[in-house]
Amino acid sequence: MNKVILLLAFFLGGFLSTADAQKGKKNNPSDKIADKKAKDILAGVSKKYKSYNVIKAEFTFTLENTAEKTTDSYTGILFVKPSGNKYKIDLNKQEIISDGKSTWTYLKDAKEVQVNVVETGDDAINPAQIFTIYEKGYSYIFVEEKNIKGKMCQVIELTPTNKTKNIFKARLIIDKTLKQLVEIKLFEKNGNRYNYSVKNMTANPKVDDQFFTFDKKKYPGVDVIDLR
Repeated sequence: MNKVILLLAFFLGGFLSTADAQKGKKNNPSDKIADKKAKDILAGVSKKYKSYNVIKAEFTFTLENTAEKTTDSYTGILFVKPSGNKYKIDLNKQEIISDGKSTWTYLKDAKEVQVNVVETGDDAINPAQIFTIYEKGYSYIFVEEKNIKGKMCQVIELTPTNKTKNIFKARLIIDKTLKQLVEIKLFEKNGNRYNYSVKNMTANPKVDDQFFTFDKKKYPGVDVIDLR
């Protein structure tokens, strides 16, 4: 499940700011046009999401293990407050809460919560940086427009410039009208495929800053392991 969280962070950290995203060089003029189109699409998504105070996203995560020919699925809810890097992720067996300084990982079955300092640095993964990280270390290109379940969607592919990364490609599907992320699929070198489908997204749900902290009083009988 921890890998699910990290990949969710990758998923949410991949796509918003367009200031300096294009790292790859393209020699084909049609590729440059495609890159410009991708940049304009992402800029539209960026503008919309940056206008929100808090974002709530209900999602389904599916792992396709091609080697073992198995498929596992999870559902969850994410709340993000970009100001202050605050977030909360609620999964079936875990809750992860961060106020921007500390992170609480609540293991529901074990009735245990682990407290850590929020990691910083270029390699740190933080879901609160929703739609902002792709400006560093990724090239991107517009692929196509297609109708998906009655909605016109735009497909963009991201490629990390660091070729040692296990994830070698991410495919974004964006609702053209709403300028909202519909789905992302991550491709690993080992053949695994990770698919995140956003079932519902709500702008500015009514939650206060205390929502992004762990209140032990609301979790009776839970052991707190402070690793800070």
